[in-house]
Amino acid sequence: MICPLANVEEVFKTEHGAIYQCSRKNCYWLDFKGTTTAFKVGDFFMFKKRIDSICIETMLNDASRSSDFEIVMPFRTERCFILSPQDILNLREILSGAKFMIELNGSIKQLLRQGHYSTIVA
Repeated sequence: MICPLANVEEVFKTEHGAIYQCSRKNCYWLDFKGTTTAFKVGDFFMFKKRIDSICIETMLNDASRSSDFEIVMPFRTERCFILSPQDILNLREILSGAKFMIELNGSIKQLLRQGHYSTIVA
C-alpha cells in the first residue's frame, strides 16, 4: 500500500499496473499484480534494466520447469517478483511507458527553463 501521507502523481498506467511518483519521498511506486513496491529513483531504472534483460524467448523455448518463471528481487526492497513470460511483457510495458513519460516531462521542463515556451506551443 502506498503511504497515505505520500503526495503521489500517476506517471503511467495500463490495465496491468501503474507507476506513481511521490514528490514527498522522492521515489516511484510500482503497482503491479495487486501489490505496491517503492523504488528510489536510481533503483527504479536499475529494476527496469533487469526486467528488460530477461530473455523471454529462452524461457519459452526451454522445456524445463525452472524456465516457466523468472524470480526477480529488486535492490533495496523486500519484494520478490515471480514472473511468467506474460507478466514480464506486462511489466515491461508499464516500466517503458513510465520511463518515456519521465524523460518527456524532464525535456519539457528543461525547454521551459530555457525560455523555449513559444517553440513548444507553436
